[in-house]
Amino acid sequence: MDKPLKATASGLDSVVAAETALSHVDGEAGRLIVAGHDIGALAASHDYEGALALLWRAAGRAPETAGNIRAALGRAKFDAFGHVPALLAASEGLTVVEGLRAGLAMLPDDHALAPELRLVAAHPVFVAALCRRAEGKAPVAPDPARGQAADFLAMMTGETPKPEKVRALDAYLVTVIDHGMNASTFAARVIASTRAGMVSAIVGGLCALKGPLHGGAPGPVLDMLDEIGVEEAIMPWLDAHLAEGDRLMGFGHRIYKVRDPRADVLNEAVARLAARGAEGPGTEGSGAGRIALARAVERKALEALHAARPGRRLDTNVEFFTALLLEALAIPRAAFTAVFGMARVGGWTAHVIEQERVGRLIRPQSAYVGLWPEE
Repeated sequence: MDKPLKATASGLDSVVAAETALSHVDGEAGRLIVAGHDIGALAASHDYEGALALLWRAAGRAPETAGNIRAALGRAKFDAFGHVPALLAASEGLTVVEGLRAGLAMLPDDHALAPELRLVAAHPVFVAALCRRAEGKAPVAPDPARGQAADFLAMMTGETPKPEKVRALDAYLVTVIDHGMNASTFAARVIASTRAGMVSAIVGGLCALKGPLHGGAPGPVLDMLDEIGVEEAIMPWLDAHLAEGDRLMGFGHRIYKVRDPRADVLNEAVARLAARGAEGPGTEGSGAGRIALARAVERKALEALHAARPGRRLDTNVEFFTALLLEALAIPRAAFTAVFGMARVGGWTAHVIEQERVGRLIRPQSAYVGLWPEE
């Protein structure tokens, strides 16, 4: 009888599942490289369409300019908007991310438009329509002249967004566009390896992102700030929760052993919004006072974590400043995970392209720990 295999690593930690030209995460150094660029430099020099051009080229697609991709996405968004009536009818009573999941699943596999264009375009159209439906408002049609960030804000609010808000959202979309072999990307690549098609792979990626251990943490960061309320209450709140062994949302990361480099990029974006007085409107608790409270919470939380858990290396992660940035842009908390998907779909599509080029089914082994039949 063959001996059962032994598990090599819990959660597949340190197991290399693929070779990729798309992104590299160095958790010890706190470094993220996306398509040959450090993440801070990429967010400073490229909009979302520019980052897409880099990723799709690295994945093996024919080179395209950011302008060409922007124009193609404009056409694809009109196609996606044609699905909105069916989306709204099918998603009654669902959350925003559940509605997005339903909408993407409705897209057919065969279409004249490239699947990566259709999926990247569908995300902002569907999310904006679902957000407006939650407010009792009619959907707003896309504008092909606008880029991804500007058009999403316009479709969500019905107004022309301020340039500083567009830049802030672009910084977010670029910063979280790809992040190594995370859970949702791995899920998308596994599905792609079966040749199920890109739509199925992206729906699977979104389903993985929906989990609270992956893409659902920015909202609870704001819940924490709401509970604390004022600076004088920070330490009592932290002491009480740390004594209970609670996890502090926005701190610590599975991969990063130092500060998440994406946190610094988004921290700067939040600071620029605050400096221009562009935060809000209409989001309870947003504004300069909210940001000042958050910075005080971050400072004292890091001190408290170091004292309470000296053996663990816990630092600020991307979710902390994601929460502040999306709140400052008046994006509803219920839509945070869907907006994360709106950014990450660029990376998912690139990974699907790359995996389809590999052409090999992902089929790992497992370690059997159950009963064996009697001899």
